[in-house]
Amino acid sequence: MGKLLLDKLRESVSSIGSIVILVLLLNISVAPKPLGKGIALFLVSAFLMVFGIALFNLGVDISLIPVGEHLGSSIVKSRNLFLIVALTFVLGVFVTVAEPDLIIMAGQVSGVPDNLIIIVVAVGVGLALATAFLRILFQVPLSSILLVCYLGAFVLSRFTGTEFLSIAWEAGAVTTGPILVPFIMAFGLGLASVRGDKTSEEDGFGLVALTLIGPIIAVLVLGIFFSPSGGSALAVPELQSFSDIIALYTSNVGQYFGQVAVALFPIYLVFALFQVWRLHLPTKTILKILVGTVYTYMGLVLFLASANIGFMPAGYQLGGVLVQKISPMSLMLVGFAIGFLVVSAEPAVFVLKRQVEDVTEGVISGKTMGLGLSIGVGLAVAFAMLRVVSGLSLLFFIVPGYLLALILSFYIPPLFTSIAFDSGAVASGPLAATFMLSLALGASESRGGNIFTDAFGIVALVAMLPVITISFFGLAYTIKSSRLERETVIPAEDTIIDLDAATGQADVDSENRSDETSPASRKG
Repeated sequence: MGKLLLDKLRESVSSIGSIVILVLLLNISVAPKPLGKGIALFLVSAFLMVFGIALFNLGVDISLIPVGEHLGSSIVKSRNLFLIVALTFVLGVFVTVAEPDLIIMAGQVSGVPDNLIIIVVAVGVGLALATAFLRILFQVPLSSILLVCYLGAFVLSRFTGTEFLSIAWEAGAVTTGPILVPFIMAFGLGLASVRGDKTSEEDGFGLVALTLIGPIIAVLVLGIFFSPSGGSALAVPELQSFSDIIALYTSNVGQYFGQVAVALFPIYLVFALFQVWRLHLPTKTILKILVGTVYTYMGLVLFLASANIGFMPAGYQLGGVLVQKISPMSLMLVGFAIGFLVVSAEPAVFVLKRQVEDVTEGVISGKTMGLGLSIGVGLAVAFAMLRVVSGLSLLFFIVPGYLLALILSFYIPPLFTSIAFDSGAVASGPLAATFMLSLALGASESRGGNIFTDAFGIVALVAMLPVITISFFGLAYTIKSSRLERETVIPAEDTIIDLDAATGQADVDSENRSDETSPASRKG
């Protein structure tokens, strides 16, 4: 266990370290001292985040993923279709209601009750998860379902208020946070593994993609009846000394203990009921899961506290200064660098890269997957900065982007489609919902813009661009495979022709040898 924890610490240090270096460089060069005394808060938060990510990833490996797989396979084994669909829906709602990223976003939307947004999103996730199970059961292509869902979302966007539009597309992206993604991915693999055929593991991917579009459709409907108002609810703390940082953490960390407990409790309650009812796992396995649960809990508390208390104010201040100090093109380049580095620190990205490498047996390496995600998220933040300074509608990017991804889905292997759409949801995790969203909010408010039309939508772009980049990886893989097949077929045909040409002589030689060595000739 100690070696595993050290490995996780190395991973998190390399991820967070690159973000810290970039922010420090910006703080002393492009945008001199935008953080002021807040730089100490940012560094303390980065230190705590390293331990948070390490503990969370260790806990996910030994607790959350096994729980999801056991629940998924056990629910399917009940053979009761209504019960399976109902339980899948309820689990989707439970996991979503207390998703920390969703709570953060709902708190930023003035004029609409927070609880209403959370409930609508949770219902959207529950329905999406139930649909995802039915897709696995009846073997419906994921690309067909996604095509119908996204075309429906485009139509609904026409009737949703302009200021609510970005929030709706943001809702799906922030929902797929650090609790929902690892659990749903493992749950999907558990659901699919019961079939036991060749494509069962592949079917486990794609659930997260549907839990992304489900809330978008639900909130787009809500946006027909509601409209946001006001500005950002972000507040930058006043810090005079290190003791102020300690006081800031001690006064705020309690809410994250509560949020994470509420978020994890329904999952483990359902697991406990299934353990008594159907699973009957050995005591040793249960104890291991309990230890992993503690790691998951503590890691997520540290991660969320550091992201919200330290990274959100830093992003807000940095965005406000950058938009005033540098040109729009430079702002886009800085945005690309931030997005490229930040996604590597998302907790769920580690889980996705490992599962993809395992399922594809190394065809898609974790390193390649990480590069594709980083490029996609970098482009997303660059485009988000362009929206801040130009006021371009989110639909200008979303509609052609997803149409391109949907078209590509019909030309690449189904596994690549599932992984691509899952990767977008995974990339839009807590750091996107805190650091990058606050970066856009700070830049927009510094320019006197409308945060609902200019800043909100950055997480939606973060969820979309990796889909396109991974889809292009899939297209390149398909083209390369086709080329190799053609190159393999041509030599094979040449060999057959040569053998045919030599058959006559071979037959003659064979006959001569058989005559010479036949029993009759030896006898004679």
